[in-house]
Amino acid sequence: MDARILQIALDTPLDNSFDYLWQPVDGVVPQVGQLALVPFGRRETVGLIIGMSQESDVPREKLKAALAVRSQMPPLSAQWLDLCAFAADYYQRPLGEVALPGLPKNLRGIKTTSLDKALKKLAAAAENADVTPRDAPVLNRAQQTAADAIADLAGFQPVLLYGVTGSGKTEVYLHAVAHMLAKAAADGQAAQVLILVPEINLTPQLDANVRARFPGVTVATLHSGLAEGERLQHWMAAHTGHARIVLGTRLAILASLPHLKLIIVDEEHDPSYKQQEGLRYSARDLAIWRAHQLAIPVVLGSATPSLETWQHVQSGRYRKLELRERAVADAVLPKVGLIDLERKAPREQLTEGLSATLLAAVRKRIERGEQSLLFLNRRGYAPVLNCDSCGWISNCTRCSAFMVLHKRDRRLRCHHCGFEQRIPLGCPDCGNVDLQPLGQGTQRVEETLQAIFPEARILRIDADSTRRKGSAQQAFDAVHRGEVDILIGTQMVAKGHDFQNLTLVGVLNPDTALFSHDYRASERLFAQLMQVAGRAGRAAQKEDGNAAEVLIQTRYPHHPLYAAVRAHDYDRFAGELLDERRQACFPPFMYQALLRAEARELQQALDFLRAAVACVDNADITVNDPVPMTMTRVANVDRAQLLVECGSRPALQAFLKEWMTHLRAMKTRVRWSLEVDPVDI
Repeated sequence: MDARILQIALDTPLDNSFDYLWQPVDGVVPQVGQLALVPFGRRETVGLIIGMSQESDVPREKLKAALAVRSQMPPLSAQWLDLCAFAADYYQRPLGEVALPGLPKNLRGIKTTSLDKALKKLAAAAENADVTPRDAPVLNRAQQTAADAIADLAGFQPVLLYGVTGSGKTEVYLHAVAHMLAKAAADGQAAQVLILVPEINLTPQLDANVRARFPGVTVATLHSGLAEGERLQHWMAAHTGHARIVLGTRLAILASLPHLKLIIVDEEHDPSYKQQEGLRYSARDLAIWRAHQLAIPVVLGSATPSLETWQHVQSGRYRKLELRERAVADAVLPKVGLIDLERKAPREQLTEGLSATLLAAVRKRIERGEQSLLFLNRRGYAPVLNCDSCGWISNCTRCSAFMVLHKRDRRLRCHHCGFEQRIPLGCPDCGNVDLQPLGQGTQRVEETLQAIFPEARILRIDADSTRRKGSAQQAFDAVHRGEVDILIGTQMVAKGHDFQNLTLVGVLNPDTALFSHDYRASERLFAQLMQVAGRAGRAAQKEDGNAAEVLIQTRYPHHPLYAAVRAHDYDRFAGELLDERRQACFPPFMYQALLRAEARELQQALDFLRAAVACVDNADITVNDPVPMTMTRVANVDRAQLLVECGSRPALQAFLKEWMTHLRAMKTRVRWSLEVDPVDI
């Protein structure tokens, strides 16, 4: 057989594939979708075979030879390659930069030891085809109606499962999974279901529920917190079809699933579904495209849907199923109250930022043996250390940000670049030894509560307290076991968790988001408040009639957003926001892309962006002026951005393809990247 030419995609910024010769070795016949070991520059690397031919634009004598093909692994499917090709095309990235990082590192390594071990484990594992669910609870009328509607779906159909917090959306998901697996088994077919969650700490609870419900089904879990060997094992189970149910965070949307029949995206509104580095993709959007590609249903679940999804519902593109009541009988939505800290009103007595009203409510819960959650989306002890004498504040020397005080570690730490230093003994400018913390962080709230309630069992859950692997799950388990009286946390505790004995939520310092330059800030704050409020009152109301309560400390109690939160009225709030977005020509009524530039000097970044503007010659495209980013300097690098907009998605995509050709041809030392559909501007 004559030597073939393999077209191979590599994980490089170069927007093309590379041709390699393949001489037949030991009867191995390469296939599209297989991985190949090839020389690239001075190193050897693994690439993806995306095509084969007998011809090349490069003379054969100048082509390097591929070294090996991973023939022991089933090739990646044409559908999976199409998914990666779509993502590469839409997000303006080379195919190799999309396809290869989505694979486990052990699969992309030069050695095959880990792959061989994973394949042996799969071969030894008996594939259990028993898809019968166990101990499925009886659904209430609204849940059953939603589950039946999802079961009746055929072909591609996006569905929004719009349910208040605690309405039992997870049970509807599990019934939909059971129906899909049973239907496929009855037809003699294999089926896989993909369930996405926004954050890693939500996977253990869901994983336990799924495994308990489907003990005869192989379940795979995919997220970045897995050890590499474990991730490879789970990925291979999904790729070979052994795993009938796959759970994961956003990276799971790029998993190889040859028998995929249903996709579920829980908390679809969550910004965590948007990747913020490298390939800046939206897992929710790719889930919808993948469902369309395979002609299968996709279910988007949320109590506070994104405005993009809500607009699709209003226009009739998506179907809406509603769960208006909580699933547990006699469980009601918590009563939301506002603690008025407005300066014009009589001042609420504060203790280290905690109002007397809130502290009294916490004490009542302790006396009744119930749990309280205090939510503050700022970790550390205090946002800044200050000198009253000369006005010095703890700025980061590498970023346009403050160094956050971490009192227990006796460190000042930048949460943007990671730089840290010991707390100074005196002011670096004037020598004053009386330095004061300004503002609140979760550590300071914890210290204050320990002093006020010395008998209470207090637990803090944030990125600092859960650094060790498994520590977050241990903390949540302690809450579920009733070993915690007061829980203090950031957004890690705000969504998805079912705390049965939690009857009070206190929200600290939410007002900053009301005046953000980001037009999405109010949407995010509303969702955050509704989600954290939903942690309270999930069990049946107690005989004493004491309803669950949410108390929000604010200086702006008359703001319309808080009125909507008090009324649990997402429908009206979303409608008003959509009207504002329509009038302002913001997404979802406008399509955007953001060009970012990074350089040692801000002027260099701005000059590059101005040169990029000179490449634009399209009357359909609105080009805004280049401006420094809000966080201008990070890790001694200055950053600027350029926003382009268009009222037509196809027109914007056509422009971006042409623009990227010009940008890649520009000779510059400035680092730049393009983000399509940006969520942070």
